[in-house]
Amino acid sequence: QVQLVESGGGLVQPGGSLRLSCTVSRNIFNFNTMGWHRQASGKERELVALISSLGFRNYPDSVKGRFTISRDAAKNTVYLQMNSLKPEDTAVYYCNVDDGMSNYWGQGTQVTVSS
Repeated sequence: QVQLVESGGGLVQPGGSLRLSCTVSRNIFNFNTMGWHRQASGKERELVALISSLGFRNYPDSVKGRFTISRDAAKNTVYLQMNSLKPEDTAVYYCNVDDGMSNYWGQGTQVTVSS
């Protein structure tokens, strides 16, 4: 079983920044992909950032240029740096990892962008 612990959410004003962290209980290079998803109230969960084991990154247009996914293998941690935040970025953000056999999710962390 793999445990994921997220942190870093909170309340931020429009235009502000937050960095989310996801610490994994296993060496992160065991995973084919690591990513961040979000789910706003009343909406479906959507991918916001993905990084492969080889380091390739993928972002939807809605966050491209504002969000950056990175990882620190020494800390078994994946990060999501979010800049120029907008009210529509308000959601619960979930960390996700896939080892090719199973998919694992964190418990989620709330991000609220409001003045």
